[in-house]
This record gives sequence, structure tokens and C-alpha cells, in this order.
Amino acid sequence: MEPLPFTRPSAYLPIAMSLAALSLVLGYAALYGTARQADEGTAAHLFQLLLVGQVPIIGLFALRWLPAEPRRALPVLAVQFAAGVAALFPVWWFQW
Repeated sequence: MEPLPFTRPSAYLPIAMSLAALSLVLGYAALYGTARQADEGTAAHLFQLLLVGQVPIIGLFALRWLPAEPRRALPVLAVQFAAGVAALFPVWWFQW
């Protein structure tokens, strides 16, 4: 029997990347405030790399698990989507 999809790196890495992006945004807001900056800094570039970097991993997961076991893959994809939205929410809220 195959292990659960959540135990696969392609399942939990995008979630971890979204949580890292969320902590990066919240940490930046706590240290430097929410005022707009004239230029994007390192934190903004890391945030963008974390979010864009998870797209191919999610695609790999979907290609591997959706055709084989859609009932087990859809909840994982839903959690990955929710984690991505949670990471994007502070950026939208602070209008960065």
C-alpha cells in the first residue's frame, strides 16, 4: 500500500514554503512596520521566490496523485491552496 499523500515531499513542501513566506511577511511587518517602501528589498524577493517556487511542486503532486487517488489528493491540494492564500493575505491587507 502506498503511503498517505501528506507524507510525500511534494505534499508538505508547498505548505512549508507558504508558512515560511507568511512568517517572512509577518516578521518584516513586526520589525519594520507596514509603510510602503520605495524599492523592494530582500524580504520581498524571498517571498516571491517561495510562492512561485511551490507552483511546480504542486503541479508534480497533482500529476502524480490526482489520477491515481483523487479522494486522497484533493484534501492535500485544498490545504496547499489555503496555505498559499494565508501567505498572500497579509500582502493584500497591508497593500504592499
